Amino acid sequence: MRKICGSVYFLGTATLLAAPLIPTAPGTSWRYNMTEEIGAGLDIPNAKTDADGKIHAPVLYRIEGTENVDGKDLLKFEMHRAGAITNTDLLTVDEHGITCWARINLDGELIKFNPPQTMIATPLKRGAAWSFDGQAGDLKVHQRYDVTGEENIEVRAGKFHTFHIQGEQSAPSQMTIDRWFVPGVGIVKDVTTMRAANGDLLQRISLELAERPKIENKPEVKSDAVPKRLSVSLAQEQFGKPSTVFSSDTPQIYVRWQSQRLRKGARVKAVWIAEKIGEDFPPDYKVDEASAVAEGPTAHGSFTLTRPEDGWAPGDYRVEFYIDDVLVDTVKLKIVQ
Repeated sequence: MRKICGSVYFLGTATLLAAPLIPTAPGTSWRYNMTEEIGAGLDIPNAKTDADGKIHAPVLYRIEGTENVDGKDLLKFEMHRAGAITNTDLLTVDEHGITCWARINLDGELIKFNPPQTMIATPLKRGAAWSFDGQAGDLKVHQRYDVTGEENIEVRAGKFHTFHIQGEQSAPSQMTIDRWFVPGVGIVKDVTTMRAANGDLLQRISLELAERPKIENKPEVKSDAVPKRLSVSLAQEQFGKPSTVFSSDTPQIYVRWQSQRLRKGARVKAVWIAEKIGEDFPPDYKVDEASAVAEGPTAHGSFTLTRPEDGWAPGDYRVEFYIDDVLVDTVKLKIVQ
């Protein structure tokens, strides 16, 4: 879940007939129920889904004071999930609306927006629209937002009269955003859908406000709660069930990877190693390797190993995964008769 400011992770509203902007007092917190749906086009190994096949988790947005960037004091909107701060958006809230100037990612890297990204432009009304064409760090971003009207919706936090905003992102990846928010409260519902170039669903994340915003103490941040930068798995099919045992006549073995927070241009490499496959090969024999260049922080892909004419040699193997030649993970597998 680590996106640019203009996608899921934004808390905000705007003015309506002099209505106040979102609360900005330090400690103000918004609690949400998050539902995450993973499509066939995206592989997240060991994802803990519920009976409906989706991931459900509480998330918290909280204002942790301010941070000075280039001489400007910016509000720090932190997102807390499962004991980790997954991202921090640095915003201004004023009579012009809400603007994102920079963000801090999970690794503590400061990413500036050039120009600053308008999140909500005022005055807000049906038919209003705004766009962002600029840079988020080294990523080229294009987004457009349209206010389609006003709607009454109900979420766990209550019933609200909302503005419905529809957004579309065409770069660096395809994304659509449906957002409902209320002046003086903030986002009450947000549905962000990410798709592959061929239209296949990669991920859909929904947020629904569980409690009205209030001032809370900062929750505990756990040092071991940060997710891996690269999730990896093996399978007999590109979008098939992960496996670590394959028969010697398996036509292809797919080596799949999904990045969580890579820089654009990072090199992802997989090295296929035979640990022990008989007397004809020495231990830890390098069979093959392949690499790819990440197009952005949430890039994904797969490498394909095709069965030799006489079949895979039974034995123990492993696949080592590297980011910029640094080993980050290893998957063990076995080939059987």
